[in-house]
Amino acid sequence: MDSTFGDEPLVLVSSFAPGDKGAIQAYQLDQVNGRLKPVHRTTGIENPFFTVVSKDQKFLYAIHARNFGSSEPEQVAAYALEGLTGRMTLLNRQSTRGSASCYLDIDASGKTVLVANYTTGNVASFPVRTDGSLGESVSFFQHAGSSIDPARQRGPNAHCFVISPDNRFAFAADLGIDQILGYRLTAATATLARHQPEFTKVVAGGGPRHLTFHPNGKSVYVIHELKNAISVFDYDTEAGKLTERQTISTLPADFQGTSYCADLKVTPDGRFLYGTNRGHHSIAAYRIGAEGQLTLIGIEPSLGEGPQNLAITADSGLLLCANMPGNNVAMFRIDPQTGRLKSVGEPQSQPGPSCIRLLR
Repeated sequence: MDSTFGDEPLVLVSSFAPGDKGAIQAYQLDQVNGRLKPVHRTTGIENPFFTVVSKDQKFLYAIHARNFGSSEPEQVAAYALEGLTGRMTLLNRQSTRGSASCYLDIDASGKTVLVANYTTGNVASFPVRTDGSLGESVSFFQHAGSSIDPARQRGPNAHCFVISPDNRFAFAADLGIDQILGYRLTAATATLARHQPEFTKVVAGGGPRHLTFHPNGKSVYVIHELKNAISVFDYDTEAGKLTERQTISTLPADFQGTSYCADLKVTPDGRFLYGTNRGHHSIAAYRIGAEGQLTLIGIEPSLGEGPQNLAITADSGLLLCANMPGNNVAMFRIDPQTGRLKSVGEPQSQPGPSCIRLLR
């Protein structure tokens, strides 16, 4: 079989489900017509809540959990990718050393994979072997503390773990304690060490869920699940320090219902940012200013319930949205002048889409 399907990107979307329903579905992306053409479905992976692809696009790492969020430690599975065919071969699995494992990242050299474990409130790192398989965890840190929401913040809940653009630091957003915890990364050995300052406090009761860096490496954006807001931080690249600049709502001022944020993404050209609202079932769009600050452009329906995850094409032209409980993947064209979203094509039906990865 050829290693590619032409010039169109490959889209990998995980189905968050147990047993045989859990899978990673591969699509060929028709960027002109806004269509996803199914090309391959990989099964044998249960509850693959989150995935990450190595920078050279040779390997994929995914959460694997027979009983997601149970007392049984979950696993991270390593796969070798077969070009852009959508096919992949399981290499091995390693224990995440935690429960409700919900986020993965891989460093620029492809030598370290990080995991965040939500229920147990801890993070870990894994060395990547030369064949792409994973060694056992070599660094492990347990978070501690609580915050002001008695229902959701009684203890630590690590929700993401992101490596800085210069590959020197890693930052973990912990929803349960309203902190962004900093670590120093030595990618060659896949080891982590506590950084000073050890953490950055965020808005009380915010519940930081995901964070992302601006392409220029000078700003960090954090989306707060509980507060329905996005905070902007200035990033000191030398000191690995975050300083809060702005916090802005993701919801209309007159919204009275219940909603929780999930994901946020910056366009590769660095001009726009998008964040998701689960409950309001929408995507908030922002223009990014010269100093990294955000200005609301508009809030558009996500075309499905519970927008869980976003992905943006390399040309900053299309945004894909995984509506997990809505069981579809919706696609939007990004206006290059205004940043506004416009639906393109019909949403692609898929059971429980939880994470989108684009390959080229």
